[in-house]
Amino acid sequence: MGVMAIIVILFRIIGGLCLFLYGMKVMSDGIQQAAGDRMQKILNFMTLNRFVGVLTGMAVTALVQSSSAVSVMAVSFVNAGLLTLTQSIGVIMGANIGTTTTAWIVSLVGFSIDISSLALPSIGLGFFMGVLKWKHRDMGAVFMGFGFIFLGLQFLTDAMPTVDAGQLVFIERISGLGFLSALIGVGVGAVVTLLMHSSSATITLVITLAVGKVIGFEMAAAMVLGANIGTTIDAIMAGIGARTAAKQAALVHVLFNVVGSVVAIIFFRPLILFVDLITPGSPAGVGIANHLAMFHTIFNVLSTLIFLPFVNQFAALVTFLIKDKDDDAAPKTYKLEYSSGTLQNTPELNIIRAEKEIRDMAGVASAMFAGISASLQTLGTAGNKEEAVNALVAEMTEKEEYADEMRVELTRFLIECTRQPLGHRSEQKVYQLLRIISDLEDMTDDCYSVSMLLDRSVKKDLLFKSKELEALAPYVRHVEDFLAFVRKALGRTISAEEARYATELENTIDKSRNKLRKMGRKRIEAGEDVKTELLFIDVVRRIEKVGDYCYNIAEALRPRRLPFGLGRGSR
Repeated sequence: MGVMAIIVILFRIIGGLCLFLYGMKVMSDGIQQAAGDRMQKILNFMTLNRFVGVLTGMAVTALVQSSSAVSVMAVSFVNAGLLTLTQSIGVIMGANIGTTTTAWIVSLVGFSIDISSLALPSIGLGFFMGVLKWKHRDMGAVFMGFGFIFLGLQFLTDAMPTVDAGQLVFIERISGLGFLSALIGVGVGAVVTLLMHSSSATITLVITLAVGKVIGFEMAAAMVLGANIGTTIDAIMAGIGARTAAKQAALVHVLFNVVGSVVAIIFFRPLILFVDLITPGSPAGVGIANHLAMFHTIFNVLSTLIFLPFVNQFAALVTFLIKDKDDDAAPKTYKLEYSSGTLQNTPELNIIRAEKEIRDMAGVASAMFAGISASLQTLGTAGNKEEAVNALVAEMTEKEEYADEMRVELTRFLIECTRQPLGHRSEQKVYQLLRIISDLEDMTDDCYSVSMLLDRSVKKDLLFKSKELEALAPYVRHVEDFLAFVRKALGRTISAEEARYATELENTIDKSRNKLRKMGRKRIEAGEDVKTELLFIDVVRRIEKVGDYCYNIAEALRPRRLPFGLGRGSR
């Protein structure tokens, strides 16, 4: 075989593989867009127990067709505090099983039927479904993805028969080295996966080479094991620069895949014989594709069954290997770590992480308002009022700057999400979250402003009387109740009853505000110090603004068709 002929074959293989990967990407995006928030509900099951975590990892990986993407998301969720280390282990195990669907698609569809007759009709049907204005238009991308997968597999199968394995003497020599051949195969599979960042692509290539009789079953099986090792590179990269818990989750992925592969290599011959026993047909010709898919599945299922009972011990091991750092507890600045590549692989799933971070931001706003509430109760009786108000301003300044950083980072993260293919509902969700972030940050601004007003009250000797502070107490409690309600409701749609409750709270706060303003004006008419009373009215106004922002958030969380009733917009 001439050099040019080999180059042409290589380009055909590379082109077919790239088209296959593109089809997987299009199909994955289409499924995520069609599933939308329903996929996010699936991820909520991750936290139930290790067995449900495995099932969730399997389901999501089967949808997005990338164990690397799901494992990176698991590491990111651990970094964000959405998952514990123990919960992430089950998800990572399930992801390894879920990724075996790629091998089955290739073996059952790619080499068993005439896929050339399916490719173009599938692409055409997907295109027309995508351009029509109907609720299932996202499924068009799924059909187009399948069409490109079929087309890519067709190019691969067309390229393979032109290869004469007898002319590739070096492959025959390598395949005849016994146990050393298996080790070489593992190494080649790992390196190829490291370069392509996709175990699915490596396994597809391996199956294609095996069907074309370029490599034998044992060499191909060894390369599949190597692909399982190489796929851990993405989790390692996700753990770099992240919190300790995320690094521990990345190490879980590495240890699970590497140790499982080492055990499989030790029992390589019995595992091969077991696969031959339970898989119909002979591992020769087209039948080798089914054998490799079964080998990939059996390996990952057995690895999970072996390690699943020892999840807690596994977590203890990685915690021992990577020690917790004290500086993880209380970061002074906010930084949202994420990988653009991860966003591209799982754009719909990143909304869950954003929602968790927004709940944390609501916690910052709630803590700031709690500090204001405590100061209003104690400032009148404080021995050293200036020292007390200085401490309050310092606390509010630090938290307000942290909230500003959260707004910038979260906005950047969500805008990055919108640059990826999202379903209609998810796009609406992103804009809803951007609105909530803005309201929360405005809320922290007003808390800071109240602290500055109290600082001015003390340093300008414009002190509020105890009667005024007592009148403020129930007003402040109403706003605290509204904040607590909002924090509890974030991440879901509120019910009709909750919407009415929010409206009642808003109206109650408005009535209290009007009453307190009237009280301030009456004291001015009675001859009280004008500056003090105006300062009091300003405090009342700022606190009421916090309630307004709570109402805005509640309004954003309401069901779309639910009339919100009387409230801030109908005064």
